Amino acid sequence: MSITALSTGRGDEIFQESAVLTSPDSRDLHIREHPILNVEEGESVEFSWAGQKLQARQGETISSALFANGIHIFGHHPKDNSPQGIFCANGQCSQCMVIANDHPVKSCMELVQPGVRVEPVEGNPVLPEVDEAPSFLDVEEIEVECLIIGGGPAGLSAAIELGEAGVETLVVDDKHKLGGKLVLQTHKFFGSMADCYAGMRGIEIGDLLESQIDRYESVTSWANTNAAAVFSDQKVGLVRDGRHYVLVKPRIMLVAAGAREKSLIFKGNTLPGVYGAGAFQTLVNRDLVRAAEKLFIVGGGNVGLIAGYHALQAGIQVVGLIEALPECGGYKVHEDKLVRFGVPIHTSHTIVSANGDEHVESITIAGIDTDWKVIPGTEQSFECDTVLIAVGLDPVDEFYHKGVAFGMEVYSAGDAHEIAEASAAMFSGKIKGREIARALGRNVEEAPEEWLETEKVLKSKPGATHTESIPGKVDGIFPLFHCSEEIPCNPCISVCPIHAVTVGDDIRNTPRFIGEEIGEQCTGCAQCVTICPGLAVTMVDYRKDPDFPIVTIAHEFAKDSVKKGDTVTVLDTVGAVLGTCVVDKVRAGAISVPGVPEVEPGEKKKSNTWKVMVKAPKEIAKQIAGLQVQDHQVTEPMDLYVERLTDDTIVCRCERVSAGEIRAMIRAGSRDINEIKVATRSGMGACGAKTCSGLIKRLFAEEGIDLDEVTDNVDRPFFVEIPLGVFCGTEG
Repeated sequence: MSITALSTGRGDEIFQESAVLTSPDSRDLHIREHPILNVEEGESVEFSWAGQKLQARQGETISSALFANGIHIFGHHPKDNSPQGIFCANGQCSQCMVIANDHPVKSCMELVQPGVRVEPVEGNPVLPEVDEAPSFLDVEEIEVECLIIGGGPAGLSAAIELGEAGVETLVVDDKHKLGGKLVLQTHKFFGSMADCYAGMRGIEIGDLLESQIDRYESVTSWANTNAAAVFSDQKVGLVRDGRHYVLVKPRIMLVAAGAREKSLIFKGNTLPGVYGAGAFQTLVNRDLVRAAEKLFIVGGGNVGLIAGYHALQAGIQVVGLIEALPECGGYKVHEDKLVRFGVPIHTSHTIVSANGDEHVESITIAGIDTDWKVIPGTEQSFECDTVLIAVGLDPVDEFYHKGVAFGMEVYSAGDAHEIAEASAAMFSGKIKGREIARALGRNVEEAPEEWLETEKVLKSKPGATHTESIPGKVDGIFPLFHCSEEIPCNPCISVCPIHAVTVGDDIRNTPRFIGEEIGEQCTGCAQCVTICPGLAVTMVDYRKDPDFPIVTIAHEFAKDSVKKGDTVTVLDTVGAVLGTCVVDKVRAGAISVPGVPEVEPGEKKKSNTWKVMVKAPKEIAKQIAGLQVQDHQVTEPMDLYVERLTDDTIVCRCERVSAGEIRAMIRAGSRDINEIKVATRSGMGACGAKTCSGLIKRLFAEEGIDLDEVTDNVDRPFFVEIPLGVFCGTEG
């Protein structure tokens, strides 16, 4: 690629290639059609970027509006002129900082207002002139029985229990809508239908929980509210709508603030286009922006596997996924689903570099040995414009630890207590809500023992994987279960109208059809096919033509992507091509939802899952598990691997401190992260060391230093940065 340097008039340079990514794209990159999400165009809002007028959707954040207009670079760092763009999309860092109407704001947290003037951050921004000193106002102070920090599955579930007990409760969340990560989850949930709404989508569960807390007069919720600090007088500082400061004195505090994503150190790790899976899901599933053309995923846990599926649903090509371990850590049904759709998964591989000048253009990966070292000669490069980092989560538990230090009565729930699935977070919140109600003197029973057992089961890791069992039966109609790993999941048994699907006495057992054992015939309703969160159930019908039975397959892509008469490629559980089949019918799926509030008994609910029925040769019919969605050419490596020559592995993104600088201090004898901070400024940036702290500890470990010898970073008094004007009652 030819790069031409241009003068900026400031004595430094930018690159002509970056103009493509800092100037508006002629295309509108909003998603117009989605197989799961309801796309409503609504009204548009005009705003300006660097003096040019653009359009945004009403209620859209600035960062998503810029992405939708093809703008991925929001400025350049004053230290080394490195391009800055979105990273966490969760308000945890400040990589997406822009200047809006002369004020620096996090573009991922700020909604587009009509006529707002947005400018990139180039160098150190000039602060606006102030004509006179602000007049200080009294800070509003309130008292509540229980303050819940975090309006996700754990916080909302706790609030429901507290509302039921009549406890005066305030729920605060820093997003514009309650629900936490449920707002981003378009896939169907695992677990138990009766206990945690298994078979429903996260977005539906979030709405359901929010509607339930609205029933209780004692429960108040504040969205778009940051918990900024916990103080020694046992008060908590909150900032509402970015401008109004409130001090809350709770009798009890529950921290259910969720988790933040871990990061990695590799060459090119701070290029625009490298960001977390949560940021990607925010752009695609919440804000309906086509955030990438070609995507590569680093990390084979549930988060990475699910993000790949969400990308495919949004029409984004997934080039591949790598996992450093010999096997993916996420549910096998998630892994199998991606493979069936044409996404290769490279286990025992690591990322060598993200390549490009001002934005990701390719990724280089390599195989690793049992000592986690790159195996020379295994390097491969793949063309992509986005690299998703999905390598685990850290609990957002600072509020909890500070509350304990200051003698508050404080509890934690959900990921802030222990990283697990959202279904487990709901039970964690229910249990803590009941405990808090009792601690406040309410006459309520203790959390039932079965709640504690259910929470334990939902938190359990995947168990044994069994060889898939294909029955010998070749007549009638019956379901086939292509899930062979022990995980907590049972919606298929809940929807069977003849109760002929069982997992035995443990929800983690794999399901099986027992129609003949109990003297019942499968009705062919295919509800088990429709509801399965892993798309791991098919139905085979030999009744019309034993030589070419009809196989029903769950499909969650656009309705018109598969039509009657189409020839489709069918695959087995692990993605091996079995052959081609002709589509006989495509029907909308609907499921019964027993035990779910607000749904009448016997009512069927539209699921947005299509039932694709193909006529298959009898030799392969029972092996069919899915349809190929993506062409294999997308996943082919480049002819030669790309070697990134610059050693730009950054540990502290905010202050642009490299791994080499920190390693040098460790090798010189430094064992105090605060000393490293003073010398290098690592951890002194706007994010408050949220990203780099774990990476610095990892460097100590890689240098052979026992972390017990290392003095940890001193926490800042405030957990998020707040404009000074907020504290004196003026606009921030």
